[in-house]
Amino acid sequence: MNPDTSLKHRTLTSDILLLITSAIWGFAFVAQRAGMAYIGPFLFNGIRFLLGSLALLGVLFGMFRVTQKGQSFRAYLLQRKHVTAGFLAGIALTLGASFQQMGIVSTTAGKAGFITGLYVILVPILGIFMGKRSYPEAWVGAVFAVIGLYFLTIGHRFSIAMGDVLVLISAVFWAAHVHIIDHYTSRMDSLPLAFFQFFFCGWVSLGLAIVLEPMEVPAIMAAWIPIAYAGLLSTAVAYTLQVVAQKQAHHTHAAILLSLEAVFAVIGGMWLLNEMLTIRQWLGIALMFSGMLFSQFRWFSRRRTSVR
Repeated sequence: MNPDTSLKHRTLTSDILLLITSAIWGFAFVAQRAGMAYIGPFLFNGIRFLLGSLALLGVLFGMFRVTQKGQSFRAYLLQRKHVTAGFLAGIALTLGASFQQMGIVSTTAGKAGFITGLYVILVPILGIFMGKRSYPEAWVGAVFAVIGLYFLTIGHRFSIAMGDVLVLISAVFWAAHVHIIDHYTSRMDSLPLAFFQFFFCGWVSLGLAIVLEPMEVPAIMAAWIPIAYAGLLSTAVAYTLQVVAQKQAHHTHAAILLSLEAVFAVIGGMWLLNEMLTIRQWLGIALMFSGMLFSQFRWFSRRRTSVR
């Protein structure tokens, strides 16, 4: 196979995986909102991520038995690089999820969706400080995506409340999480990294829940369907797909594709909650998809490379 063709195939595969990830995350907003009617945000996150880590541990063990190479599963899983990378990614994941959930309490869902989506811009900005270069189309695509998020989620007035500030802080940690995953996925197997980030995030969140929130078994049982969706699909499946896909995706491009979770959140609201879209919101969706497509076709970068 031609190397260029093989590269395009791998890039397309990573794009599809990231798009599936954003769809699962978008529909998870419905599940998270339903779950919050019964339990607190830290307890929800704790159970969700521990359930996700448990599900992924089973997948890891099954794959290891098929491909084992003379070492024990415990020795393979508990390598220092896996634990270290998972710890760093898990801390970023914990901070991002926690600040977002705390902020949603005192702001609107629309504002939270827009402010969280600002990590599309924060990813390339943080990348500059880390010595990474972003191609011009990614910046233009990110601008289109942010403008689209604005039209999709924000009304005609915009004000800053404490909840907005908390969600903005979460966007910084989501951007950091993208970079951490981007840094480590080329250095190790993806699934152990995904497992440990869920494991650490789950236990830290559960510890915060024990200290700060009531823990009642009937309430947890009442929220089992949202927890199951968030834990198995949104966590075990979607975050794992993110880790696998980012082996081939550019960090800024990955952020744009993942930001499309806002679009799928709106679709989920229309389908499951009977929410209607305005013309302004449809314009936002169109702008976001335009940003994604513009970042995919690197006209200027390729032209500049061919001139050299």
